[in-house]
Amino acid sequence: MPHLSNDPRADIRRAFAAVSAKTFSAAELESALALIRTHFPPTPQQPWPLLSALAGAEVWVKHENHTPVGAFKVRGGLVHLERLRRAHPDLKGVISATRGNHGQSLAYAGQAMGVDVTVVVPEGNSTEKNNLMQGFGARLVVHGQDFEAAREEAFRLAAAENLIFVPSFHPDLVLGVATWALEFLRAAPKLDALYVPIGLGSGICGAIGVRDLLGHATEIIGVQSSGADPYARSLAAGHIVVLNRADTLADGIAVRMPDETALAIIRGGAARIVTVTDEEIAEAIRAYWRATHNLAEGAGAAPLAALLKERAHQAGRRIGLVLTGGNIDLSLFRSWALAKD
Repeated sequence: MPHLSNDPRADIRRAFAAVSAKTFSAAELESALALIRTHFPPTPQQPWPLLSALAGAEVWVKHENHTPVGAFKVRGGLVHLERLRRAHPDLKGVISATRGNHGQSLAYAGQAMGVDVTVVVPEGNSTEKNNLMQGFGARLVVHGQDFEAAREEAFRLAAAENLIFVPSFHPDLVLGVATWALEFLRAAPKLDALYVPIGLGSGICGAIGVRDLLGHATEIIGVQSSGADPYARSLAAGHIVVLNRADTLADGIAVRMPDETALAIIRGGAARIVTVTDEEIAEAIRAYWRATHNLAEGAGAAPLAALLKERAHQAGRRIGLVLTGGNIDLSLFRSWALAKD
């Protein structure tokens, strides 16, 4: 772990300076999994007959909605805070900006490891996600109209209060989050394809790294909202594309600007990115509930939405989905997912 300065942006640049196409080693991955095992057991993976019938394919679901925070992000939070704590015994605290699951993961990890966590969220953020972060002991700061404004305030507070800024995409987070894919690809039969939602990219980058280490031929397919698809647009354009706004109710994948390192990994290892509308995501939320009685948030249901969109292409194949994100507000569930049910 390099020395950390009072310039959070410079610290982030240094953290990625040594990142190559091979994101992590097998030994690092096993060590991360062993750490996570001390906090919670493996999440289940299983085939669901009604989803298989709906998609016309053999569908396996990795239930990351069964982690302590309902999303795979907690795996990365545990690995990153453990490394920070070992490298900096006098660590005063960490700070980040988030819309929800990243902040919950840091709050959970901070509570488990005795590290103070501050989370900056934009105005109008999910009340239930705010409450969950505070329930895990985080200090919550509300600032700005969107994620970018909240992140700028987090940078300011990091420098002013001598806190370490934790970005939403970082090599430690990718390593920790990758353990969901390690569990899944080891436990399930060989998958022809695996659909993964893309926020800033830790989940899909981790899956690509695990697939390559295990030597599987599984296609890794990214999923974005059609109203927040900077990675899909950047791949098509051949350069970074920044959106003016992220227009989707799926807040876990509501991203305007891609991470450059994540984009390079996705370009080199993903088969493609599928974009889905909010209505297609809502239908997938309903399908998960009907077929499995699992409640998915928008980001968690997006991979199923993408599979259903590509059902003709995937007919008869064995397909993996990661259900990561079970944190949907009751009011949003009623107004969005149940609106046409």
